[in-house]
Amino acid sequence: MKIGIVGTGLVGSSAAYAIALLGTASEIVLVDHAPKLARAQAEDIAHAMPFAAPVVVRAGGYGDLAGAGVVILAAGVNQQPGETRLQLLDRNAEVFRAIVGEVLAVAPEAILVVATNPVDLMTYAAQKLSGLPPARVIGSGTILDTARFRSLIGSHLGIAPQSVHAYVVGEHGDSEVALWSGARAGTIPVADFARQVGADLGPEARERISNAVRDAAYTIIEGKGATHYGIGAGLARIVRAIAQDEQVVLSLSAVTPDVGGQAEVAISLPRVVGRGGILRTLRPGMDASEEAALARSAGLIADMAGRMAL
Repeated sequence: MKIGIVGTGLVGSSAAYAIALLGTASEIVLVDHAPKLARAQAEDIAHAMPFAAPVVVRAGGYGDLAGAGVVILAAGVNQQPGETRLQLLDRNAEVFRAIVGEVLAVAPEAILVVATNPVDLMTYAAQKLSGLPPARVIGSGTILDTARFRSLIGSHLGIAPQSVHAYVVGEHGDSEVALWSGARAGTIPVADFARQVGADLGPEARERISNAVRDAAYTIIEGKGATHYGIGAGLARIVRAIAQDEQVVLSLSAVTPDVGGQAEVAISLPRVVGRGGILRTLRPGMDASEEAALARSAGLIADMAGRMAL
């Protein structure tokens, strides 16, 4: 499958590198408003391919996206230290107004994968600007938050994160909701597993893990200015699910009806993903506090989306 990436900064180039190393795509085309940057990133990644997979990686213009099955939208301005994702809204919405039409003019059948922050709002913007069905406009959402959640739980319990089954839903940001009530280690509720291995997983431990998941981006941004490796791998995972029609469950953002009392909101929930994009949306079991937190998160996103001039 041919993959396009618009925006070749840290996130876009990290996604391209991860996709190329996995050998998921037959061709990756990088597009950027700075052609020299796109060319440099493409050449650098292409020079790694003799050590990995036979993937063609090249720079181009919007016309070179013709025939792409997936186009990742990673264009936008970077989140600054101390800046929330929601504060990025106005600046990045303007960027999307310029690029979505250009992409669909040459790749009308492509699935759009949105990486630009604030990702839920930018997913909403991309869906409204494109007019595509919500199933074909996918935000990376909480895919990385879920990975962080599983990693931290696994570390606490002394097991591999691949053995942890837990999700973060809601906003990719401060109002996200870690679903402790449904978290499992193997087939066992994490609280039961913790008791069996003698690991404390009481309220304080849970709060510490939840806070670490929520604040991870701020910690990384403070230390090095941006997050990109984790989300690059997350984007590669989404692309693989589509390209290989995996029908795998991932926590992703999409415009969704009736979440937390909101008629239409771009928010992360577990989604079944395959060749057609989002094949179905799952409604996870939640306790009362998680239901209330998800409703608050949906309300926050919907309020901000309502202020967008699209």
